[in-house]
Amino acid sequence: MNRIVVTGASSMIGAAIVEQALNAGCKQVFAVVRAGCGKLSRLPRNERVKTVFCDIDQYERLPELIHEGCEVFYHIAWDGTGASRDRSIQGQANNVVYTLKALHAAKDLGCRMFIGAGSQAEYGKLMLDKIGPDAPTSPISAYGVAKYAAGRLGRMEADRLGLDFVWARVFSVYGKYDKETSMISSSLRRFLRHEPADFTEASQRWDYLFSDDAGRAFVMIGQRVHGSRVYCIGSGQSRPLRDYIVEMRDAVDPALEIGFGKIPYTDAGPISICADISALTADTGWQPVVEFQQGIRECIRSIEEGNF
Repeated sequence: MNRIVVTGASSMIGAAIVEQALNAGCKQVFAVVRAGCGKLSRLPRNERVKTVFCDIDQYERLPELIHEGCEVFYHIAWDGTGASRDRSIQGQANNVVYTLKALHAAKDLGCRMFIGAGSQAEYGKLMLDKIGPDAPTSPISAYGVAKYAAGRLGRMEADRLGLDFVWARVFSVYGKYDKETSMISSSLRRFLRHEPADFTEASQRWDYLFSDDAGRAFVMIGQRVHGSRVYCIGSGQSRPLRDYIVEMRDAVDPALEIGFGKIPYTDAGPISICADISALTADTGWQPVVEFQQGIRECIRSIEEGNF
């Protein structure tokens, strides 16, 4: 890939894609961020990275702002991803329109492929050993429904426009730029402050992937995939959630107490999640390389340095 576009470039996954694309030898990365973005320090200081300021509802302006032909368009930006993301159905629905705007911008920029970030939320409550691209989709949240709609309508429009379209359903990714409200980030912060940390029984099995590995997966899709596909991006391995929590605690201070079972499960009860990455591995050769313990050390370092 010589030239790529990455929307949401200052997000955890967006920044990882930018970094991994540079590592892979990409000659030019157009890093799209909103006007007034306060997270520009996350982007590498590199002459091959050009910052493009454009709000998500104005992506039709990207061709005039970039002025150069590109090959692959990564659409990572999504409006409304915080803890209250499901409170506005209209807000989530708007993201479908923004995805289509990004798709048309990709066409106008001469891209051969559009790669969008989907979500495990598109599957709803599945109880399978592994969840793959062909698993039943039945989203139950506004966020999950909007992601699913963006992926389906995006594929239809991409077919009409003549672009390859890849929808990468991202499972639980953590990393140095994770949100403070995520389970891993919030737990690490409590452990580092030596505060009480209470949880459910944490018996559900979970799949966590470090952000560098996720970024590398997206880059390898852009390099090696031809045609339109759906992939799942995760570690492909699951463990009981309490194992991850104990590992995080031990990385800070093994003497800290953990309050398992002090928080009740919701009505849904525990849900286990594990991504089936076999199709992604077969098509690209990608495999995760960062062990959870190593990734947690990186997260701790970032929190202590104030990089979150």
